Amino acid sequence: MAEPQEEDFSSLPLPDRFAHKNWKVRKQGYEDAAKEFEKTPDESHPAFRPFLQDPGLFKGAVADSNVAAQQEGISALCAFLKYGGTQACTRTRNSTISPIVEKGLSSTRAATKQSALEALLLYIELDKADPIIEELLPHLAHKQPKIIAATLSAVTAMYHAYGVKIIDPKPVLKALPKMFGHADKNVRAEATNLVVELYKWLREAMKTLFWNDLKPVQQQDLEKLFEGVKQEPSPQQERLLRSQQAAAAVSAAGGAEDDGMAEEEDEEAPAEVEAFDLAEPVDVLSKAPKDLHEKLASTKWKDRKDALDAFFEMANVDRIKDGPYDEIIAALAKCMKDANIAVVTVAANCIDVLAKGLRKSFAKYRSRVMAPILERLKEKKQSVADALGHALDSIFASTSLTDCLEDILEFLKHKNPQVKLETLKFLIRCLKNTREVPSNPEVKSIADAATKLLTESTEVTRSGGAEILGTLMKIMGERVMNPYLDGLDDIRKTKVKEYFEAAEVKAKNKPKPVAPPPKAAAPAPKKVFGQKAVVKAAASAKKPAPRASTPQAEEPASAPLQPRPTTGRSIPSKLSGPPKSGLAPPSGGLKLQKRLAGPGTIPSPKRNISSPTYDDEAAAAPKSGLGGRGLAGRPLGKPASAALESSAPAPAAGMTAAERAELEDLRAEKERLQRTTEDLRHEKSKLISQIHELQNQNAQLIEDHTRDVLSIKAKETQLVRARSDAETAEQTVQKQQREMERLKRELSRAVRASSPSLVTDVSEQIYRDAGVNGSAMHHPGVERYNSHNRETGYQRARSYMNSPSEEKENGSLDAAPIKTVQSPPSLSREHSAAARTGGSGRETPTGGTGARREGETGVGAGNNGEPIESWKRAAEVTSQLKARIEMMKARQGLSRPH
Repeated sequence: MAEPQEEDFSSLPLPDRFAHKNWKVRKQGYEDAAKEFEKTPDESHPAFRPFLQDPGLFKGAVADSNVAAQQEGISALCAFLKYGGTQACTRTRNSTISPIVEKGLSSTRAATKQSALEALLLYIELDKADPIIEELLPHLAHKQPKIIAATLSAVTAMYHAYGVKIIDPKPVLKALPKMFGHADKNVRAEATNLVVELYKWLREAMKTLFWNDLKPVQQQDLEKLFEGVKQEPSPQQERLLRSQQAAAAVSAAGGAEDDGMAEEEDEEAPAEVEAFDLAEPVDVLSKAPKDLHEKLASTKWKDRKDALDAFFEMANVDRIKDGPYDEIIAALAKCMKDANIAVVTVAANCIDVLAKGLRKSFAKYRSRVMAPILERLKEKKQSVADALGHALDSIFASTSLTDCLEDILEFLKHKNPQVKLETLKFLIRCLKNTREVPSNPEVKSIADAATKLLTESTEVTRSGGAEILGTLMKIMGERVMNPYLDGLDDIRKTKVKEYFEAAEVKAKNKPKPVAPPPKAAAPAPKKVFGQKAVVKAAASAKKPAPRASTPQAEEPASAPLQPRPTTGRSIPSKLSGPPKSGLAPPSGGLKLQKRLAGPGTIPSPKRNISSPTYDDEAAAAPKSGLGGRGLAGRPLGKPASAALESSAPAPAAGMTAAERAELEDLRAEKERLQRTTEDLRHEKSKLISQIHELQNQNAQLIEDHTRDVLSIKAKETQLVRARSDAETAEQTVQKQQREMERLKRELSRAVRASSPSLVTDVSEQIYRDAGVNGSAMHHPGVERYNSHNRETGYQRARSYMNSPSEEKENGSLDAAPIKTVQSPPSLSREHSAAARTGGSGRETPTGGTGARREGETGVGAGNNGEPIESWKRAAEVTSQLKARIEMMKARQGLSRPH
């Protein structure tokens, strides 16, 4: 039995076959569509129209349930994208990316996976990568790990093919920490491969976005993988976008030389991605302290420094959002003049981070801060100089050499050697880091300034000037810089060449290729008369000709070059040549030609005409031009040449001597002028060197004066402090003096209170010894008056001087005799007995009078034997007591004038 034939569906339209329920029909339709797309001549062919109108056709093709049909469907999509152009890409990508990721990239068939990856790469090639990355990133959160791993693998292949300049790495880098925290090891492995691929392009710059979110173990593993990548060369873009392919085709059509130059530029300017390109802008203005300007205006340097430290912590980010920073920049510029170097250092750091974070947006603030920073370079402390140098480098990175050059050249003339030296170093760094070749006027300005630095008195400055010239020569080339080195001696030239060989720069002067001179169109008569062309070439080399003369005017001039039958016609032709060209007599023409040609060019065009070279050409010309005349013309031509040789040297010899004499005079005058110029130049260089020395001396004197002024100010500060201390001491002394006065007054009162009683006791004792008044001898003071009581009074007076507080604690001095415990020796035995009798008399109230009289009688009886001795003792005691009182008063400053 014959097998039943399958139904033929090839007659159905392709859209119908794409949606057919039979997978074989769909598979065949996919294959036919791919073949039809390949046969189309351009993107506007009608074969693309149904699929552009219904993008869902390819959505079903790439997600076909049959794996064999799906493979052909993805291949058909690749053909559609390859030949359909940008319109095919933009119409279908929104509906096909997700099915490709879920069904194609995760397929078990290698061919299907490869076709799916190729389709994604074609989507990027035809338009741009951002929409594709936006469609792929949601699949990194898919619930199936194999989908996530396949997506990461596809993203890695994209970056490998197109690089980070075409595909923005920031969205992918932000999603990497979650991938490293995934439970599936295949996902983590693909994430590691993606990070390694990105590290090839971004290097350390990519760590700012995700590195801190990784575990330390993961960081260590990645660092080990990075070590192998660091040794590899920088990767290059393997696939070009359609726009890049079109540009490459245009440049190829422009010529091979342009391609070579473009390739050199591409090689010299590799793609460098920095952390600034990947970071998100941070709004620093909104986070700045509200009292920043108030603290910066404080009189305490600690407050100013703390405010700047706080602002530095907020501004120290990779990228800063642009905004009105005018007030902050003005405050930082003012801080450059601060007397405290710690404030200056922190302010320079703030300018550094602002310039790095704003980049090109900081250029408008350059003029406000650059001059104050350059002026502050006078600080010799290395930490301050480093901070200021970093700030200047960041400012230069945000601007260009043209913007900064004027200020730099101005400060190269600064009177302070330290400012000049640091500015010189900054200019060298600018030349090494600039990517723009300086213009010719800028080169001249830099070279002139560097040449002046070569005459400085310090070796460091002279070496810096040589390094500037060497670095500039590396950028511009030796040919451009040779005119600026002509006036230097051999030692300085050698120094410049050493710096030229060691310099590393980022900009190179590429002279534009000089177009070859246009070839002059040869006139028709030149082919027949060869000597006429030679004469015109010689004339054009010796003197400028206004225009080419007409054939009628050129014919007489060429007459002597051609053989003529007679010599009489050749001589007038020679004389008639110069008047036709607008010159005066032949001799005048010779002088003019020689003067225009310059010294050393003595032969004239007429002598060149009779040279052997031209004779050979003249001999060859009749053969080609006259043809069949044979030997008839030769004898007639030789006398003409002989006449030329015999007649021309005579006048030429006379003119040559005169011209030589004139030339020698001109040369002598030129030598004189050159010697005069050299002398003046030498004198000028000496004067310039003297000026520089005087400037250096002046700068040194200024520096010494500044140091002296600072020393004087320091001494004045010490004097003010000493005066303050002296005033404090004076106040203390006055306080002590007031206290002493108070103590003196207390002592005076105490002395006055005790002195009368003692005097009264003495007088009573005297009267009692004399027996004049018996009733007076019974005074109670006499009973207390003895040697013991006197000594006790003196001791208490001394103790009061040593410790004034005892009076308050122990009572007044009047009660002191009552508290006496010791029994010092008495004046006499009778006095003691009288004291005892007086005491007993006071104790007996009834017999008081009789007792006192007995006591008085006893005393009188005891004293009658020694009356004179008692008076002497009393007078002696009284004088001693007075003397001691006066001594106490004098000691305390209480003595009064008599």
